[in-house]
Amino acid sequence: MPAPETNAVSIAVPGYVAELLEKKYEQYNRPDFIPQDPISIPHRFSLKQDIEIMSFWASILAWGQRKTIINKCLELVELMDGAPYDFVRNHQDSDLKRFLAFKHRTFNATDTLYFLHFFRDFYQKHDSLEEAFLQGMSTGDQTVEGALRGFHDLFCSLEDFPARTRKHIATPVRKSSCKRLNMFLRWMVRQDDRGVDFGIWTRIQPRQLVCPCDVHVDRVSRHLGLITRPQTDWQTATELTASLRQLDPKDPIKYDFALFGLGIEGYV
Repeated sequence: MPAPETNAVSIAVPGYVAELLEKKYEQYNRPDFIPQDPISIPHRFSLKQDIEIMSFWASILAWGQRKTIINKCLELVELMDGAPYDFVRNHQDSDLKRFLAFKHRTFNATDTLYFLHFFRDFYQKHDSLEEAFLQGMSTGDQTVEGALRGFHDLFCSLEDFPARTRKHIATPVRKSSCKRLNMFLRWMVRQDDRGVDFGIWTRIQPRQLVCPCDVHVDRVSRHLGLITRPQTDWQTATELTASLRQLDPKDPIKYDFALFGLGIEGYV
């Protein structure tokens, strides 16, 4: 059964805010945004599965300075011999020793090895990682809440799952805003001709996405009156998305570019 959805309060968005967000969306949703952002990592690849694997990893490791995140992702690519999909499907146990020194903040070798284990198991059965997010979701869902719940349960279901790794896979069940996974889904699902987001998944729709609430987006959104909830959690993310849906019901998360860009500019 699909997970129950959070009913977000709709906030009337003033015209001047709508104009600002549209202007900044046009400014930042372009290829020159890519090189300094973690999305540059999957843009190094053309094979769908390589893009999925490195998009997922880049989003999960996306905390801290962007330069550091990019460097750690490049390290992972090198450890996987420059071919993530081929490596996760065909590596030998002896190949895993090279990952024992990998670490990024609280993400360590134990987490890394389980990610590889999950990818190998999943891609032996499925062609695309999109399938992992469809198990808890139906086409009529307003948001990807059910997809995130279902993915969390699937990801954590393999034998010998290390309990410590659970903290890296957010879920609305724990009231998380699911910032990193929402960013990953944006990359995979949003479809336009700008060249930043990939839009390689088709069964989840852009209208169902939830805005990633990183510190920049959260701060700017509060300043612009798009969020009223005091804390930042899943309900906050859906509240922000409901506000953005007023501006573009079919593609509300395109304004993530604008909110993030304003934050980087020091707008607030």
